[in-house]
Amino acid sequence: MAKLYFTYSAMNAGKSTILLQSAYNYRERGMQVMLWTSGHYREGESETADICSRIGLKAEAYLYRDGLNLFELISARMNEGPLNAVFVDEAQFLEGEQVWQLAHVADRLGVPVMCYGLRTDFQGKLFAGSAALLAIADQIREVRTICHCGRKATMTARMDSGGRALIEGAQVDVEKAQYVSLCRQHWEEVTHIHST
Repeated sequence: MAKLYFTYSAMNAGKSTILLQSAYNYRERGMQVMLWTSGHYREGESETADICSRIGLKAEAYLYRDGLNLFELISARMNEGPLNAVFVDEAQFLEGEQVWQLAHVADRLGVPVMCYGLRTDFQGKLFAGSAALLAIADQIREVRTICHCGRKATMTARMDSGGRALIEGAQVDVEKAQYVSLCRQHWEEVTHIHST
């Protein structure tokens, strides 16, 4: 039985690398995969873009945006030939309804769906896509990365060009902001969010 998987972490833990390696493993065995990534911060009308890892791996993927029916598009792809797995990068940007559409891909079409993304934003709040995935995914896995202190990093801080943590602003800002992964204690120290 196919399942919906969610692999999450803080920034720079290697989620995209894991996704690309897994997709490569399927392809190496002659299986067909469909890759998706977020189009939320990409300009233009392109339907595809590369998923890129920090270590230089990349592969072309379809772009999803708000309102796109992923179940219908994946069903249409299956009419063209076999499909053995679906991979979704930056899954935190999915709408809740799109997460359910991906669950239907697993449940009704019998295709496993592997989603990779952040759990929380720079304010420590769940992304909508992540909240839905945490609620309904069949399997949830954390990829660990470390804080500068050596502890497990579970939080992501948004930093300005001067190295100061930003605590206000839009939930998504990939053009100007820099991000750093921190343990909860150091995240709280730099952001002062929830400090007493």
